[in-house]
Amino acid sequence: MPPVAERVPWRWLAAGRASRRLVLVVVFVALLLDNMLLTVVVPIVPTFLYTTEYEGANSSVAPAPTEPALPALKAPPFSSMFSYFDNTTVTASGSASAAELANGTESSRPPQPPASSPPLPSGCPEGEEYLAKENVRVGLLFASKALIQLVVNPSVGLLTNRIGYHIPMFIGFIIMFLSTVMFAFSGTYTLLFIARALQGIGSSFSSVAGLGMLASVYTDDFERGNAMGIALGGLALGVLIGAPFGSVMYEFVGKSSPFLVLAFLALLDGALQLCILQPSKISPESTKGTPLSTLLRDPYILVAAGALCFSNMGVAMLEPTLPIWMMQTMCSPKWQLGMAFLPASISYLIGTNLFGILANKMGRWLCSLIGMAVVGISLLCVPLAKNIYGLIGPNGGLGFAIGMVDSSMMPIMGYLVDLRHTSVYGNVYAIADVAFCMGFAIGPSAGGAIVRAIGFPSLMIIIGVINIAYAPLCWYLRNPPATEEKIAILSQECPMQTKSYTTQKTLRDFPLTDDSDVEAEYAE
Repeated sequence: MPPVAERVPWRWLAAGRASRRLVLVVVFVALLLDNMLLTVVVPIVPTFLYTTEYEGANSSVAPAPTEPALPALKAPPFSSMFSYFDNTTVTASGSASAAELANGTESSRPPQPPASSPPLPSGCPEGEEYLAKENVRVGLLFASKALIQLVVNPSVGLLTNRIGYHIPMFIGFIIMFLSTVMFAFSGTYTLLFIARALQGIGSSFSSVAGLGMLASVYTDDFERGNAMGIALGGLALGVLIGAPFGSVMYEFVGKSSPFLVLAFLALLDGALQLCILQPSKISPESTKGTPLSTLLRDPYILVAAGALCFSNMGVAMLEPTLPIWMMQTMCSPKWQLGMAFLPASISYLIGTNLFGILANKMGRWLCSLIGMAVVGISLLCVPLAKNIYGLIGPNGGLGFAIGMVDSSMMPIMGYLVDLRHTSVYGNVYAIADVAFCMGFAIGPSAGGAIVRAIGFPSLMIIIGVINIAYAPLCWYLRNPPATEEKIAILSQECPMQTKSYTTQKTLRDFPLTDDSDVEAEYAE
């Protein structure tokens, strides 16, 4: 009896390692944690820097004006003094000046009436100039993750082709854990910047290896679309939970608390990967993948990558600029800065899961075209909001539309490789992740500078118009042509409309069957 009981966990592990669903669970959890860390800092960093740098500097300078009041005792016997109480000038003797000091009159204070502070009773932050500069600094900090990821992605794509997807996934977990712990204990802008950049390296390993692994496991186009929709649901759930979770924990518990919770969840993810993926196992692709340079010259892949880039650039521009704009115009408390992104996150979660199935029926190109148009319209409506409730509609439409684009374009990337290139997916999902990261690199860095130059409403108009103008290009993905070699292989079922590639996979895995020889003759 005991030996049988001991064999049960090993049987479960063996079955799990052969299960496609558990691979999907691993990728889902990895994307969930990555995007929770991505968005949990959005409401924390602007207010944390404002509190530690601006308010900290002013509190150390504030007591200084009370000390120079003593030289007023040396005033001449008769001198004129201006009273801020009733805005009148009075003549006071030397003895009277001491009495004035006793009543709180200070002649050495700068000529600014105390009445200038009451207009901010509702919690609006002071320091307009500091907040304008902070737009740029926070934008660069947020963009550092995507910039590093942009550089690392091509190398990860090549690495997955050589050693498989399992080891890069586990490397991504280790780097993500270190980045999360560093966020928890960073107290300066420089350390936060380094932690964010480190996150970019870990995210590159996790996302490229995870999406490539799904595409290689789910070979049928319809099943792949559903699996990608579920995996992007993990991404959406991370975005959904991250910003509200960060703002509430920062407000009521402390700055380190949300990052420590994420670090604990990352450890659980690492344990799951050790059990399911066997990250010590090297499993290179049996077929040499299409070179990255060849994929980058494919116009259809570039159109799909551009849709991913520009649709996500809108929300990337909102991340550093919207909280600061809310602080300036709505006098929002800390917890509202993260809650403003909640409608976008919920609608993105709905959009990715809904259109993972519907996009295959209505046409992924049409789903993407409509999604990009809605993204542009939603961004144009954001500056019209007067309070946090006015952001519900625009942000909700924005998240839903981005969900439409992402859940359509990720499967299209795998479809284009199957249709026009070799069915090895590391490089093409490196390109997809590069496009995603370009949006999150250019968006925050350029967004902060544009807001400082021409204002937040103008920024929303610019990026909204860009999305609307790009949307018609998705029409070219309606019926992309296959290469001549692929036409010969796919013509057996339904030319140019084939949605399943199991036949191609069979030919690659078992090249010595009789059927494969016959089909090879037809191909010639």
